[in-house]
Amino acid sequence: MSLLHRARFTVSAARLDQLPAPTTAEVCFVGRSNSGKSSAINVLANQKRLAFSSKTPGRTRLINLFGIPDPMTPEAWLGFLVDLPGYGYAAIDQKARDAWAEVLGGYLHERSSLAGVVMVVDIRRGVTDLDRRLAHWIGLRGLPTLALLTKADKLPYGQRIRAVAQTRKDLAEIGTLTALPFSATHRIGLDEAAAHIENWISPQVVP
Repeated sequence: MSLLHRARFTVSAARLDQLPAPTTAEVCFVGRSNSGKSSAINVLANQKRLAFSSKTPGRTRLINLFGIPDPMTPEAWLGFLVDLPGYGYAAIDQKARDAWAEVLGGYLHERSSLAGVVMVVDIRRGVTDLDRRLAHWIGLRGLPTLALLTKADKLPYGQRIRAVAQTRKDLAEIGTLTALPFSATHRIGLDEAAAHIENWISPQVVP
C-alpha cells in the first residue's frame, strides 16, 4: 500500500502565519483552478473526498495540509501533502488574486520544510503564462518539481509524448523537473507519480 493512502486532513490556514511550524517534509500541489488538482490528490491518496473540489473554480482559498502518520511513531507525522489555492480564475476580483499570489509566493519562498512541488497542468491547455511565473518562483529556490499533465486520457499517446516534451521546454527554468502524463479517472501515470512523491516524503536509501 502506498504511504500516501494514509493521508488525512490535518489543518486549514488562510494565511502563512496560521500554518503549524515546519517540521517534516512537505510536498505541495499547485495549479490553475480547474486543472484537476483536487482529483489528482484524491486518487494519489486513494480517497474520494480528501481534497475539496469546489463546483465554482477559484472558490477554495485555503492552504490545506494532509498529514501522513509515521508508522514507527503513530503520534508523529512522516510528512504532509499540501494543497495550495488554485490560481488564474478570471471571475475572481484582482484584490483576491493578489492575495492568493502573496500566499503562494510566500509559501514557496519561505517554507523551510518544502521538499518538492507538484505542478498540475491540464495537458490540453499546456503551460500558461501564470504557470511560467510560478515556475520562476520555484526555479529561484531550486525546488524539485513534478509536472502532472492531467486529463491525459483526452489525448492519444503520441500527443501525450509531445505534450511532455513541450512542458519540459516551457518549464526549463526549473532545474530539476519531471513531466508526466496523468489521468485521475483512467489512473494513467498514477504509480509513477506516487513513487516520486513518496520518495520526497520518505527518501529511499540506496546502498
